[in-house]
Amino acid sequence: MKIGFLGFGEVASTLAAGLLNNGADVFTCVLGRSLKTRELAKKMELNLCKSNRELAESCDILISVVTPHQAVKVAKEVGKYVKGIYIDINNISPSTAEEALSHIENGKTADASIIGSVRKNGVNAHILVSGPFAKQFAELNQYGMNISVIGSEIGQASAIKLFRSSFTKGISALLFETLYSAYKMGIDEETLKYIAETEGEGFRESAVSRIISSAVHSRRRAEEMEEVIELISKNSDAKMVKATFEFFKQLYGEINGIDKRPEDYKEIFEIMDNKNRKN
Repeated sequence: MKIGFLGFGEVASTLAAGLLNNGADVFTCVLGRSLKTRELAKKMELNLCKSNRELAESCDILISVVTPHQAVKVAKEVGKYVKGIYIDINNISPSTAEEALSHIENGKTADASIIGSVRKNGVNAHILVSGPFAKQFAELNQYGMNISVIGSEIGQASAIKLFRSSFTKGISALLFETLYSAYKMGIDEETLKYIAETEGEGFRESAVSRIISSAVHSRRRAEEMEEVIELISKNSDAKMVKATFEFFKQLYGEINGIDKRPEDYKEIFEIMDNKNRKN
């Protein structure tokens, strides 16, 4: 099975590593990517294509793992060259998924969504898939993936992912805002302790992970919330989701991205304090 990845960030590289370990033949294109990405792909001994067109023509299954804003653009770029099945696994709304997949001329498409953390679960991260070629994508379970087919319509998997993100990212934003204020008062650890009394075992570890991820991926979170707003606005005013979007947009502006994932959430707050003092 020849499996290709359009985009080779953290999610794609983690899934690729797991697929390689389970005997799959993995392809990607790192043209124009950072030196770090190129070196990683070379170290993993992937099949490196010279262009996305070559990648699209070479694979039985081609998985798009880019940012939400790039999903349609990338699908347009390779649409007429795709020979196998094209899977969009980006954090996008059902309508964006439909638009992106409409550009795949052979019609062999499916809409997929990752549920949970790929960083934590690796290739075994739970993935939902829907669409006319969903069952064919699920055949990758033989290579260690954890794919569940939920329906035959494009957009079903994306919708579930975004509804879940509406909840989880909203909780993360509220938690970040709450704990930062407690940190400024010097009682952040105590605050975590007493929230944990009602939230249960494992809360502190989960809370710290949420805060760090919120900062590290703030730009991506903001882009994702734009897609959630589009979806939820069809049925409500989406007040909470809009607030979550503004939070992550502002957070990204304040920290302007973090190159290395911190071990402690306090490092995030210290960065914010230092930048605020400079301003």
